[in-house]
Amino acid sequence: MSGFSSSSVGRKVIMSLSGLFLITFLLVHLGVNLTLFGGPELFNSASHFMATNLVIQVMQYVLAAGFILHIIMGINLELKNRAARPVKYVKNNPAANSGWASRNMIYTGLLILLFIILHLKDFFVEIKFGEVTSDYDLVTQLFKNPIYVIIYVFAFILLGIHLSHGFQSAFTSIGARKPKYYSCVKNLGIAYSYLIALGFSIIAIYFYFA
Repeated sequence: MSGFSSSSVGRKVIMSLSGLFLITFLLVHLGVNLTLFGGPELFNSASHFMATNLVIQVMQYVLAAGFILHIIMGINLELKNRAARPVKYVKNNPAANSGWASRNMIYTGLLILLFIILHLKDFFVEIKFGEVTSDYDLVTQLFKNPIYVIIYVFAFILLGIHLSHGFQSAFTSIGARKPKYYSCVKNLGIAYSYLIALGFSIIAIYFYFA
């Protein structure tokens, strides 16, 4: 296993699998956030279920491990790729060979990481360890802060850009390389990235103006 994880192919597969796990989590997270439109009782019930369900409580540690692994492998891959890149590559036009999202995955990833730290401080830590009486009130009050909403929307736009390449890259790394599969995966990845970026952003903007 150590030989596999230290190889270029192994690192990409591990990176892809951890990414697919996080992609699934984002859909679940968006589904819970959409219950905000159902009012305090529905969202608080959904939040309470997430906080007390044993399976979900175990999975949050798996999620944390997957996220840490994804970050470590992402940074490791970037450093390995830079070390293996010939000097003459710098003189070429990188835009001719790859898209902006592909070339800047490490930067969008690091900015997203900064937002996640802020997000955990404002939501997870407050709900888990603070004296919060209503999760609904906590979330909607944060969305009344224009600075927070701007940061929130910007972060999810970055996440959408990150996902637009990461989604198809993950499936390609685990075998979806044939043209008939790749085209479908690429389109699905674009649709997914729009869904996540717009879904979370619209919720924040709606409750800012509501």
